[in-house]
Amino acid sequence: MEEYKMRRGEYLEERIPDMEATIEDYFGPITGTQEYKGSDLYVVGEPENPVFEKVVAGAVSYSGKKDKLAVDFIERDLAQLMETGDVDRAGDANAAKNEFLLEATGRDAKSRRESMKRAVEDDETPDGVE
Repeated sequence: MEEYKMRRGEYLEERIPDMEATIEDYFGPITGTQEYKGSDLYVVGEPENPVFEKVVAGAVSYSGKKDKLAVDFIERDLAQLMETGDVDRAGDANAAKNEFLLEATGRDAKSRRESMKRAVEDDETPDGVE
């Protein structure tokens, strides 16, 4: 599961007021929910794009902090996609992921990568060192 934060001064509920409808627009009908860190995330068990096996997405609430977007894109193996002839749909799947994340976070793919890289670097700082 990946978590994404919003741009400074922006909030997830302002960017996506109806998370359920937005997820359905990008990935297909919601088939259930899944608990993650005390929040219920939406599950698309049979995504419209055959590249995805399952999509889990939603807002994760933190006490005293802004909500974050949590997503888990579970994709089928390349061998399966080749067998079913769905390899050509991979571009559409990647576009759907990136467009959804851009709409939700206001950050493009490069900005999201840099943000995650900084978070990892911060986690690697030894205790007592600033």
